[in-house]
Amino acid sequence: MKRKTLLKSAAALLAACAVPALAQQAPNAAAAFPAKPIRIVVGYAPGGANDILARLLAQKMQEGLGREVVVENKPSTGAIVGSVAVATAAPDGYTLLMGASGPIVFNPALYEKLPYSPTRDLVPVSLVGTFPLVLSVAANAPFKSVAELAAYTKANPEKSNYGSSAASFRLATELLKSRTGIHAEHIPYKGSMESVNGVASGQLTLTLVDSGPAVGPIKGGLLKGLAVTSPQRIAALPDVPTMAEQGIDLTIQFWSGLLAPAGTPKPIIDKLAAEVQRIVRLPDVRARMAALAIDPAGSTPEEFARVIANELPLWAGVAKANNIRAD
Repeated sequence: MKRKTLLKSAAALLAACAVPALAQQAPNAAAAFPAKPIRIVVGYAPGGANDILARLLAQKMQEGLGREVVVENKPSTGAIVGSVAVATAAPDGYTLLMGASGPIVFNPALYEKLPYSPTRDLVPVSLVGTFPLVLSVAANAPFKSVAELAAYTKANPEKSNYGSSAASFRLATELLKSRTGIHAEHIPYKGSMESVNGVASGQLTLTLVDSGPAVGPIKGGLLKGLAVTSPQRIAALPDVPTMAEQGIDLTIQFWSGLLAPAGTPKPIIDKLAAEVQRIVRLPDVRARMAALAIDPAGSTPEEFARVIANELPLWAGVAKANNIRAD
């Protein structure tokens, strides 16, 4: 009997000691972090904006944290393979996802079943950059505003179409149509640059694309920018008005941000977020991002989480209203 009592007392003492030990574990882990190389997974092929941002971030993180930071590309449809790789990784801060809007807020709207949950399996670290979309038409198009474009498509529905390179761009365009009265049939394209070329050649009436592929052709006189979907005009296209300036209630900003596996200690998340915030304030980083028509962000984890929470129901509603699915 005495032996059982002693065992119970010992167990209670161990349990009591475990609480402060666990409380100290996370801060201690953050203080020692990183103790080995960090891997940033990109769900797209090399060369795209998300990949360029990841490599820029990796270089500066390596300098700031004093450990090697490598970028690993895992391209696949919807960036699903790369997202799963991080969602199932050890939650220790050493495997991170350079996530774009697509796999985080669009995939749940487009796929009935996903092998990962953006909200259960991943946690936000920090937004890295945001970029608006540009409503682009041919340089010789007979309309100079979104209202004139809408009027033209209503009068000529059989001649009006739009190109999109991914389901996310299609959803964004359908939201644009619902807010403006534009009538246009969807034509799928393999990439944003292909849809830009389709507009320039007269095969398409319009395209709503990320700013990177649109800036060059607009400045070169091949395209005309009717509007940007950001809250303010963008430096790369100062003469292109916003949707709001034309009386249209529409703001769309795609983004790239750093995420970690769920369960990663909060002190490590906060340390990584602070590093991202430091990096996007660097003049050379801001200049590189400006060249890509990307606005530096550098948010807190909580701010990033709010962006995701706000956008998930928005795109789910657009997908349902237009019966758009990817599977």
